[in-house]
Amino acid sequence: MTASIPSDTATGLAFYDALPRLRDFGRLADPAVYAPLPADWVVGVADIVRSTDAVENGGYKAVNTVAAAVIAALANALGGRDFPFVFGGDGAGFALPADEAETGRRTLAAVAGWASQAFGFELRIAMVSLEEIRANGRDVRVARFAPTGGAAYAMFDGGGLAFAERRMKQGAYRIAPADGDAARPDLAGLSCRFSPMPAKRGLVLSVIAVPAGEPGAAFAALVHDLLAFAAEGGDGAANPVPAGGPPQHWPTAGFAIEARTAAASTGRPLWLSRLSVGLRSLLAHLTFRSGLRIGDFDPTRYRIELAGNSDFRKFDDGLRMTLDCTPDLADRITARLAAAEAAGIAFAGTHRQEAALMTCFVPVASRSDHLHFVDGAMGGYAAAAAMAFRREARQG
Repeated sequence: MTASIPSDTATGLAFYDALPRLRDFGRLADPAVYAPLPADWVVGVADIVRSTDAVENGGYKAVNTVAAAVIAALANALGGRDFPFVFGGDGAGFALPADEAETGRRTLAAVAGWASQAFGFELRIAMVSLEEIRANGRDVRVARFAPTGGAAYAMFDGGGLAFAERRMKQGAYRIAPADGDAARPDLAGLSCRFSPMPAKRGLVLSVIAVPAGEPGAAFAALVHDLLAFAAEGGDGAANPVPAGGPPQHWPTAGFAIEARTAAASTGRPLWLSRLSVGLRSLLAHLTFRSGLRIGDFDPTRYRIELAGNSDFRKFDDGLRMTLDCTPDLADRITARLAAAEAAGIAFAGTHRQEAALMTCFVPVASRSDHLHFVDGAMGGYAAAAAMAFRREARQG
């Protein structure tokens, strides 16, 4: 079965809506399930400069929030319509049809301006046409993974996202950040209230593996082995998100960060935003602790859905995973990656830490389509990527 969509049956974002929702993550290692984007689409990428410095200074929760803000702001700007995106820990990537390209460009600029004003981050942003990507020998193919009946995530193949990010870092296709009132993205629904999630089995391992050339049978075999490692211990064992949801405390671990995101959406002074977020987060905390329904919101159902709706595994021109591991399992994964690198099959990076972080995008709390972006709590994907790309640069 292929995921190809006839061009005359779906245009604009309807193309993405028409893609089948795959429930088996293992199938995403098969290139045949990915559909090439229509020719008039564009790709956007964002990346925080010197994110490792922020990590070393204890600011990785803010890094994750800014990366997720790209996705939340775009979703809100698009009126809640689904679009393909991927969260990368210290950045994000997405694709949009031509008629939404200006929306994407304006939203990227707003988020970059806000990231500078709120956190002092330099968020590199860029947009490039699919035509340009294909002219450079890459492509963007997309599949849709639905881990539950509610949430769905895009998976990317073809090398186009990696090409766009690499060229952005070289200075191409860059977009200038907005300033003043234009640097006020709509971040409604973005929150980071849950506490870090301690490893259940010993450690949290961030894993990145990207093909060293054209992905072929050898890279597919590597992915197969890594997914088999991740499946050890039974369903959900490798998912860092506990079955009943992460620990929750009040005041929340991300209180100050959420206040800044709320201020961006409302334009209120930060002190007033802090007061509003404090009251709302207290109400949410009491609701979860009591388990009582409020209107259509069922906190018990929401907590059950959290683990299933998390994005702890993904493909974006390679494999990324945030896994709860035993030390022995982490050693075996690292050894398999090292063997693949030695054979010229992949560039890989790993990073070990004691916990994972979750950043949430919840457009409507009573629905089941809430999204939860998972990363390691002490460096995560940013540290793993730094290792992988240092090795790529040495061999490049």
